[in-house]
This record gives sequence, C-alpha cells and structure tokens, in this order.
Amino acid sequence: MGTSEVIAGLESVVAGDPENVPIRLHLAELLLGHGEHDRALAHAVVVLSSLPDHAKAARLAADCADRLGDARAASYRRLADALLDQPESISTAHEVMPGAQQERPPQSEPAAPDSAQDLINGWADIPAPAEPRIGELIQPGLTLNEVAGMDDVKRRLELSLLAPIRNPEVSMAYGKRAGGGLLLWGPPGCGKTFVARACAGELGAAFYSIGTSDVLDMWIGASEQNLTSVFEVARRNPPCMLFFDELDSLGRKRTQLHDGAGALRGVVNQFLSELDGVGKVNDGVFVMGATNHPWDIDSALVRPGRFDRMMLVLPPDPAARTSILRHHLDGRPTHKLDLEGVAARTEGLTGADLALVCDSATERAMERSMDAGKVEAITMRDMKSAMKEVRPSTGPWFETARNYAMYSNESGQFDELLAYMKGRR
Repeated sequence: MGTSEVIAGLESVVAGDPENVPIRLHLAELLLGHGEHDRALAHAVVVLSSLPDHAKAARLAADCADRLGDARAASYRRLADALLDQPESISTAHEVMPGAQQERPPQSEPAAPDSAQDLINGWADIPAPAEPRIGELIQPGLTLNEVAGMDDVKRRLELSLLAPIRNPEVSMAYGKRAGGGLLLWGPPGCGKTFVARACAGELGAAFYSIGTSDVLDMWIGASEQNLTSVFEVARRNPPCMLFFDELDSLGRKRTQLHDGAGALRGVVNQFLSELDGVGKVNDGVFVMGATNHPWDIDSALVRPGRFDRMMLVLPPDPAARTSILRHHLDGRPTHKLDLEGVAARTEGLTGADLALVCDSATERAMERSMDAGKVEAITMRDMKSAMKEVRPSTGPWFETARNYAMYSNESGQFDELLAYMKGRR
C-alpha cells in the first residue's frame, strides 16, 4: 500500500475519531514527509489546542511551521525544546504509539531559558489558528421585520421554530422540545437564504452558512472531517444558526449513490450522527437547510429530531415584489414609478428575475443618457419594456416539481405545492 493510500486511510480514521491523538500525530508525520506541510501543521495544532504540553505535537508543529515560513515557528520550537528537556513522563504523557521518535530535533535557534511550564502558561500568546476556513460565520444584522411580504411563511416560522426556542418552558409544558431542524424548500431565487439569515437575527444568533463546496473533498474521509469541523465551529459559537444550502447535494438519497458517488454515503452517515449529537451537545445550535430538490434528500434526514419540519418558500408575493423592486432601484434616478403596479404585473417572478427587470430598465435609461449627454431618469416606459423581456425563471423547476407532486406524494408533503400550482392555472 502506498503512502497516499495510508494517508487516506488515516484521515478516514481521524474523521471518525477526532480525539485519537496518536493516529492524528502519525497522520501529521506522514503528511510532513509527503510535503503537505500545511495539512500536517493543522493536525499538530489541533492536538496542541487540547494538549499544550504534548512534546511530539509541538515538535511537529515547529517542523511544519519552519517549512511554511509560519510566524509561529519560533514559538513552537521553544515550546518543543522546553518540553523535550523535561523528564520523559512529562514530554510523552500523551504518547501511546510505539516507535515514536524521542530525539531532540536540531535547534533552529539557541534554546530559551524558559521552563516548559512557563511556555505552556504563555502559549495563549501565540497567535491562535483561525476558525476553519469552511463556510462563513457572520452576524446577520436583520430580522423578519425586514422581510417584506411572505406573511404566511413568517407566521409559520414563528410558530414552528422561533417561539419554541424563545419560550422553552412553555414548550416543555406541552411536551415539545426546541430541537430538530427546519428545511426551507422551493424554486430557486425565492429568498430561502435571506429568510434563514432573518431567523438567525431574530434569535440573536450567529449565521454560519455552509455550501456543498465547503464540505466535499476529494480525499477519502476529508468530507466527513469537514462536516465534523463545521458542527464543532457552531458548538463553539453559541447561539449559532447553522445553515446548509443545497442540502440535497450533501444529503442525497443513499439509494441514488452509485459508483464514484458512493463516497457520499459516508457524508450522509456523518451528517446524521452530527444532527443526532452523538457524543456531543448541540445546545445553542439551531440547524436550517435549503433545497430546490426536496425529493432527492435521504429520508433519514427528515425524520424526527433532524430536519423534521419542512416549509415551502414560493416566489415573492406582491408586497415582497414591491420591496425587492424598491431595493434594486434605490439610488438610481427614477421618475414617477408605480412600483406597486409593476409588482402586480410580475406575478411568478423571483427576486433574481425582478433584479433583471430593474437592470434592463436601467440600461434603457443609460442608453438615452449617453445619447442626450445628460442623466435621464428611469421611467415607467422603461419598466414596462423590461417586463416584456423577462419571463419567470422558475418554469423548468415547476415542471419537474409537478411530476413529483402528482405522482410521488404519498406522504402529502407536496400538497401545498399542488394547491399553489392549481391556483395559478
């Protein structure tokens, strides 16, 4: 078996058992020898974060940082040298793998007079590694009050998600717990992510948005490790709204995974484990997801305690369309625009479609301005011309969704969608 295969196997083990220090350090050694210094350093730092007196981890971190030109190299080296000067019981207390090297590495600078304990006590001064560069952790800065229209969606969000979290005592009195996740589904471009951010703002929680590319990795076991890291970041930053976009890509039905896609089975299994909080505490972590293809999601993900609540988010209603138009035209020269009238004539258009209407109308006004040599305002004529050009982008989605709603609706989960489509005929 080649080194690459061994590394892949060890990464899989570490993903399933993140607390296995010997295996993690052995993996770091192999990565270092394989020239992957940044990945090796990441594993060494994980160990030092929980075991700052681990001599081997400190030495590995120093060696990796030296090769990377990392500013922390000297601090890691001083810590390693001080620890290796201590009795064996101190420097190897956490080492259980046979054949570990105990030689003191060549010093890149004169040994400091500090004791190991002095360095450990001051280790907090070493620049700490940033949170894993997976996804984006932000403070949303908005609430549902800033979501125009969508009154039914907001009412249901308040009832099924926000109120139980805000009033845990009342929920417990009725035998309900503020847990599980909520899945927003519907055609693309209808504001699912915006609504999720607003929910985080309502709860005063950080918003941690995760996409498919943030998790999936070509290395065996790395995707599962990324997923574990995502949940760990959320647990370290409570309250936190963990939002998974394109959930169908991460949680695809395992019966649909064949050949090369079989590696995704492990991702789905790890996802289920993290949602269940196996060996972990998910207090203060709220989970939401969004998908355009709910029919592709593994049924295990929508069982109680997981994404057990599903909410349909449809194209914006008239109030929301008016607000979207106003937002996109803000700061642009306009003259006597009847945005309510435009909204009434753009049923079925998504937020992205409405942005295109505004851009198209703006281009017409800009063309006139360049011909006239002065700034011309956007008029209703521009808006009407733009509306004629833009058609709803959701047509293909509704065609696909109609088939599932009519022929794969045994559980009734698509009843609301069917009612909406019948009302549009």
